[in-house]
Amino acid sequence: MPQHKRRIKLIQPQLQLKLIGAFVGMSALALTLQFLLFTSSLTELASELPEDGAVLIERVPDHVQRILLVSFLIFLPLTFCVGVLITFRIAGPLYRFEVYLKQVIRGERPPDCRLREGDELLGLCDLINQATAPLRVQEAAEQSSSNSVTAERREPSAASAVEVDRAA
Repeated sequence: MPQHKRRIKLIQPQLQLKLIGAFVGMSALALTLQFLLFTSSLTELASELPEDGAVLIERVPDHVQRILLVSFLIFLPLTFCVGVLITFRIAGPLYRFEVYLKQVIRGERPPDCRLREGDELLGLCDLINQATAPLRVQEAAEQSSSNSVTAERREPSAASAVEVDRAA
C-alpha cells in the first residue's frame, strides 16, 4: 500500500462520527459545568460586596452566558476537527484491515498488510500478518508445485516435437 496521506478524513464515517460525538458531548458537558461553577462563584462574590452586589448579581448571568456561547462556538468545532484528525488514524487502519482480510477470504495473496506512518494499531497489523503468513506460504508452495508440474508436462511435448523434426 502506498505511503501517502489520506485525502478522505472520514474513512469509516459511522465509527468516526460516533467517537467525535462522544468528544463533542464531553466538551459540551465540561463547558456547561464551567458555566455553572463560574456563575455560582461570581454570584457568591457579588453577595459579599458591601455596595452594588445586587446590581452585579443581575448582570452576571448575561455576561457569563455570552462567555459560554463564545466558548461553545470556538471549542465545539475545534473539538470536532481534532476528533476527525485523531479518529482517522484509527479508522484508516481498520478500513485497511477490512480490505486486506476480504482479499484473503477471496483467496487472493495480498502482500503483507502495511499501515501509514503515524497510524495507530500497528501491533494489530503485525498480528494479522503473522496470522495470514501460513496461508501465504501455503499458497506460494502450492503454486510453485503446480508450476513445476506444468513445466514437466511441457518438457516431454517439446522433446517429442524435436523427434518429429528429426524424422521429417
